[in-house]
Amino acid sequence: MIDIGVNINHRFFLDDLDSTFADMQDAGVRGMICIASDLEESHQIQVLSQNHPAMWHTLGCHPHQAKTWNANSKSQITDLINAARPVAIGETGLDFNRNYSTPNEQLHAFNEQIELAIEHQLPLYLHERDAHKEMIEILKQHPDLAKKSVIHCFTGSRIELEGYLELGLFIGITGWVCDERRGEDLQASIPHIPLNKLLIETDAPFLLPRNIRPRPKKNHPKYLPWVAQEVARLKNITVEELVRITIDNTETAFGIRA
Repeated sequence: MIDIGVNINHRFFLDDLDSTFADMQDAGVRGMICIASDLEESHQIQVLSQNHPAMWHTLGCHPHQAKTWNANSKSQITDLINAARPVAIGETGLDFNRNYSTPNEQLHAFNEQIELAIEHQLPLYLHERDAHKEMIEILKQHPDLAKKSVIHCFTGSRIELEGYLELGLFIGITGWVCDERRGEDLQASIPHIPLNKLLIETDAPFLLPRNIRPRPKKNHPKYLPWVAQEVARLKNITVEELVRITIDNTETAFGIRA
């Protein structure tokens, strides 16, 4: 397995990074894609990934942090890309749920990161919450880019899923699928995700699968097997088949080799 979504910039991981990798690999997870939320994190995870062969990185700005995107941000990300190529641009996108950054700030940062992805022939690592219509309309303007990009932590309905699949996006599934309280829409959507568009992730240290017993305090890449087991059950395939398929899809989407 490969975890396509880890927020490594937390003391929970960084204070003992060797143990983080060891525990992950002991659980059968070969590697992780670590996602950036702003320029500072982009630089930090880029440095870390140079020293850990089981780690890949993105570069970009989360919509919550779009207010930090300025006139120099695009050139600064370009410099980082040229120094050590990431697997994707992001985590970028739109989040109109709490608007930690204004919609206009988010749209500006998102559009500039789309330009970066096109210029450097990289996929987008996408975040969307309460902005499905706006996200679809923007991505429709960039069909070639959309086909190779990833919607991270999809939790939506069947209708929302169909909109993303029509664009050709890869679909990232987290431990939300293990949540008997909030995950019903997602569980119902899983059978309709084509196997060649399916990816799995933890979003660690967030979104701990609720079916882990005893229940840990924080999520970790080592808990990806719980996501895999639930997705395999909902797809009516074996876990082994799901693991093989999602590794192939991860390598295709991000241009890596596990």
